[in-house]
Amino acid sequence: MNTPKSLRTHILFAGRVNSGKSTLVNLLAGQSVAITSHERGTTTDVVEKTMELRPAGPVVLLDSAGTDDDSTLGTLRVERTFKVMKRADVLVIVTIPGAWGEPEQELLSAAAEQKLPVITVVNKSDTVPEEEVFSALPESKLPPIAVSAVDTSVANRDRFVEKFTSALLSALPEEHFAAQVLLQDLVPEDGHVLMMVPIDSQAPKGRLILPQVQAIRDALDGNAVCTVAKESAFPEIYSRFHRHPDLVICDSQVVKKMIETIPDGIKCTTFSILMARMKGDLGQLASGAAAIASLKENDRVLIAEACTHHAGCEDIGRVKIPTLLQKKCGCKLNFDFYSGNDFPDDLASYAMVIHCGGCMLNRKTMLNRLHTVANADVPVVNYGVCLSYCTGVLNKVLSPFKISSGEPKDAMEQN
Repeated sequence: MNTPKSLRTHILFAGRVNSGKSTLVNLLAGQSVAITSHERGTTTDVVEKTMELRPAGPVVLLDSAGTDDDSTLGTLRVERTFKVMKRADVLVIVTIPGAWGEPEQELLSAAAEQKLPVITVVNKSDTVPEEEVFSALPESKLPPIAVSAVDTSVANRDRFVEKFTSALLSALPEEHFAAQVLLQDLVPEDGHVLMMVPIDSQAPKGRLILPQVQAIRDALDGNAVCTVAKESAFPEIYSRFHRHPDLVICDSQVVKKMIETIPDGIKCTTFSILMARMKGDLGQLASGAAAIASLKENDRVLIAEACTHHAGCEDIGRVKIPTLLQKKCGCKLNFDFYSGNDFPDDLASYAMVIHCGGCMLNRKTMLNRLHTVANADVPVVNYGVCLSYCTGVLNKVLSPFKISSGEPKDAMEQN
């Protein structure tokens, strides 16, 4: 149950007001997760519940507001539902017998536009004869599921969970359920991974940040030996080894120190670049780096960070990157900052987008954001790519992936 949300399958339940979405989520979860009532508009915002849904694995259930609420506040709730769809892996359209119409068709069309698999659940199936339960439904790839969600008996829940899990496994491609590899394919079995991990004022007290934890776990899962050192001790630790490590990884903020310490020919990269490969399109981010050299006075730059926190004086996204970028470009730039699930739909006014590593986002969300940026014809990099480019070592840290950027080959010597 400790699987991060970003590595879970996100399942969005959507439908009309009072179709029983919240009751259905409660039945699936086996507990009272969402408030239910006969009053219209009881669910006012997206409710999230993490759980283990065997054999599908860890999931996030997303319970949304009714899509036919035409009140002023309801319209905002509906917009939120369609926005959340961008981070869902599966859409569950919840309807009732004989009620399929425009609201459900709009959901179906939005799902098709986003290439989102759909599972249809007909709730309150006990209110009509059995032969009428599915009578109004359009043809679908997956057979619809009938249920009476108010029946909380063990037998009813078990039947529904079995049918729902089977539909979920059929809806998603087999590779979706495969473990996401961060670095195992870069290191031989029984190989050695060396990590440089700075501990600064922005690091969570008593913990490593998520990409570092995931990298350590992935190395161990691949039967590799993992050595972790602070940046202050890194050169001395490296000098102790009788053979070179198979892969060296560092935080993007200390990438130059890593490159200066290790000999040529040793595979190296950053945690942020590893995360970019796992969560999105590393090639798109690498090619976007060339646009940094073209930034000019007063260009607008969007900096997007998936997590929300109080920014300190050493904050990488709000302080360090803007400072380094303006120094690199030799001009004043205008920065807009978005955090959490907020991300603008209109990107036309931006000269560049700089995104965090995305460790708090699932892959679907990151790919949707990159797709939005690409459609706006705006170059995009992530923190790791940006910092490595500005330091002059981007091609070096991309070399394990056989990807090149627009960075000059002699950039390291220039810096």
